[in-house]
Amino acid sequence: MKTITLKGNPREITKKGDLKAMRREGVVPCVLYGPDVENLHFSVTERDLQLILNTPNSYIIELDVDGKTHKAVYHTAHFHPVTDEPLHVDFLAVSEKRPVVISVPVVITGNSEGVRQGGKLMLSTRKVKISASLDKLPDNIVVDITTLKIGKSIFAGDINIDGVQVVTPKTTIICTVKMTRAAIGAAAAAAAAKK
Repeated sequence: MKTITLKGNPREITKKGDLKAMRREGVVPCVLYGPDVENLHFSVTERDLQLILNTPNSYIIELDVDGKTHKAVYHTAHFHPVTDEPLHVDFLAVSEKRPVVISVPVVITGNSEGVRQGGKLMLSTRKVKISASLDKLPDNIVVDITTLKIGKSIFAGDINIDGVQVVTPKTTIICTVKMTRAAIGAAAAAAAAKK
């Protein structure tokens, strides 16, 4: 999986007023937590945070805070309800010893049989949550739809990758080929031609 480095500055746990002043300066308060790690409070510039917030990609993040590097994954962010600016970001510490749970983007490949017959491909899930060791984490999950027929779906339970466990519920639909009016008309014309 790709790695990205973020530079952070250590910060004290402060009052709301101090946090608002930080945000006015374009700095977002963050926290790193997880097993075997003492909670680390720090701040990152809003501009740097956009590298991980405004992308469909997932990264292993190397947080450089006060000269020390911590490996982490993006966990959650709280946004302002009106301006949509990040107010606070949480990171989860990761290590070589434990599997990492992270959401990765789904990439569709192939030309579906159902689409060639006039169906419409509907992508229902853009990211899948997986668990794997750091060295086995894929950048994305590739789903081949070549054999997908009209009215059929691919589920999270259909994904098999060595060394990767899919955490998203098995019944979650990744994509479906739906029947369209054009496909119904083509099927009716084919049926009429056979008579």
